[in-house]
Amino acid sequence: MVANRSSVSSSSLNRGERVVRAALPAVARIAVPRADQKADLVVNGQPVEVKWIGVGNLADVRSALKKKSKRNVILVGRQMSPGARAALSEAGVSWADETGAAEIAIGTILVSRSGVPEEKPQGINHWTPAVIAVTEALLCGARGTQATMQDVTGLSAGSCANALRFLTDKELVTSAAKRGPASARRVSDPRGLLEAYTAAVNERPTGIRLQVGVTWQDTLEGVTNLGHRLDACNVDWAVTGGAAAAVIAPLISSVSQATVYVEGASMAELKALAGSAKLRPIEGGRLTLKPFPGRTVQRLATLESDGLRIAPWPRVYADLQKEGVRGEEAAEHLYDVVHDRRSS
Repeated sequence: MVANRSSVSSSSLNRGERVVRAALPAVARIAVPRADQKADLVVNGQPVEVKWIGVGNLADVRSALKKKSKRNVILVGRQMSPGARAALSEAGVSWADETGAAEIAIGTILVSRSGVPEEKPQGINHWTPAVIAVTEALLCGARGTQATMQDVTGLSAGSCANALRFLTDKELVTSAAKRGPASARRVSDPRGLLEAYTAAVNERPTGIRLQVGVTWQDTLEGVTNLGHRLDACNVDWAVTGGAAAAVIAPLISSVSQATVYVEGASMAELKALAGSAKLRPIEGGRLTLKPFPGRTVQRLATLESDGLRIAPWPRVYADLQKEGVRGEEAAEHLYDVVHDRRSS
């Protein structure tokens, strides 16, 4: 059967195929493939495979590209990230997502659509600060018991119990029993938990930040010296984002900017801290000071041998995801490094 795009029944198509159908122009001729064609759709006479890859982040795309077919293929996800789009463009692979964005090249058909970003995911508000804190502790390797979560996060017993229950209900952690020694929650899908955590963290309000000008030639050395000054003032601090990743999972050869979490809940406090370090606020400055997003991030920060205090790796991963294509690449490298260390 051959038909134009609009006459094909959407009920006969799976999720990915429906996205592709919506992205193709109305004049596209779509046919149901023959059994021997090993395709999902036939577009203008050309067999096409449609592969659903999930969320559409850089990791999803890289996994799919490893299994790339020799036939025409269109990768489909919920919302392709900037890093995912860049990787697909470099590989010359067509794609579409549920926001309406698409880059498709099949024969004479060329589609380029920007799409409309999806609304805030449902249920994201249920990721309370306590849930985020407990998740950070779990991803950092803390045992999934109420008592351990209390020790690591400093939260109340009730907050920890509710957070663990929420994660269990979402099937992000599992337990062998409701009570007793076997009741400790276990992270069965670290990647799934990390992605859910990252989405929740990055959907929350950005909060205050202060950009300051620096003349550092070596950013990591500059942050280390800043840290010494903050230590002298008894101010807790931790590096996150690209500068932190450059220490725990080096990928980018040079880092020109840095983000540092500090103890300070208001803009006035941030400006005072900058002043004590002889730094001048300036829009577009290469150093950004931000209040710690939570006590757990502060408690889980680690001190490296070179004197740098680094935010916990899940928070670094989440912050990197907001730093564009290079940030996404660094985030995936960070995950691989952490995963390999734990596997060895």
